[in-house]
Amino acid sequence: MLKKLLNKKMKLLKNQQGLTLIELLVVIVILGIIAAVAIPMVMGQQDSAKKNTNAQNLSIMQDAVNRYYTINGADPTDIEDLTSTDKSGPFIKEIPKVNSIGTTCVPADTDDNDNKNGWKLTSTSGQVGTISINGTNTNDACVK
Repeated sequence: MLKKLLNKKMKLLKNQQGLTLIELLVVIVILGIIAAVAIPMVMGQQDSAKKNTNAQNLSIMQDAVNRYYTINGADPTDIEDLTSTDKSGPFIKEIPKVNSIGTTCVPADTDDNDNKNGWKLTSTSGQVGTISINGTNTNDACVK
């Protein structure tokens, strides 16, 4: 009787479908390879996205300075003039912040009027002023 019951259980187990240990290991190895390739690709895109954002913001800020100059005939006295409602403004809704990128792009935010959120306004007599990222070697490191 016990032998019959044991044989019956063995037949049931043999007919059961499932994954073997080898199959599970193969799946785990494949997932590991995919993760090893995909994770660095995704992580590297963050710096590229920050640089692209900085480049777009730089273009938007320069456009605001150009519009200010065209309407008022002079450069803004400080970056805050671009958001002011005085002098036919605002020329930009808010001053965007420069994105830091590791240790290569660390914009300086000083307290003087020409610097705000990491941007630097440089006025040139008789020409439209230029906007740049304030800090050391930051335009190359932060935008390109």
